[in-house]
Amino acid sequence: MYSLNVPVPGRVAALASDIARDIPSARARCRGEHTLCVKRLDGNGTDAGYDRLEARAREVLAGESTFEIRVTGVDHFTEAVTGSAPIVYLVVESPGLRRLHQSLADVFPTVDLIEGDSYTPHVTVARGGSLASAKRVTGREIDSISWTVSALLFWDASVHQPVSTVSLSG
Repeated sequence: MYSLNVPVPGRVAALASDIARDIPSARARCRGEHTLCVKRLDGNGTDAGYDRLEARAREVLAGESTFEIRVTGVDHFTEAVTGSAPIVYLVVESPGLRRLHQSLADVFPTVDLIEGDSYTPHVTVARGGSLASAKRVTGREIDSISWTVSALLFWDASVHQPVSTVSLSG
């Protein structure tokens, strides 16, 4: 599965790692694994390979401008659509990110319960462990972190790394 992701700055990854230390029974994201998914890219059951998915996404992204993002807090999902739960995450606020997600959702099929109207932008801190531990860190006060997104990553989930980048117009 491929996705289009926002690169996460080092200070956001460091914050996630600090919080994860307080949830020792959960599986924390390792350095380099912190991502912010804009939209999963799927060929809708066709034989569309990565090259076609990337080309179509680049068409949608043509002329897209940079946008601001802010990490403002810590929360959790009690249940997971896939994988282990609970999921502790950093809360992300960004009208520009939501608009971009919707533009891509108009072209690529959405994943039920996590995209489209259900889209909750976030940076995963850790998965699994006890719900009590997740609740203990939820709502923790943090200094908000803001940054400008000027590029997006095409992400290959099978190898947990980017395969290409696209710049946004300034």
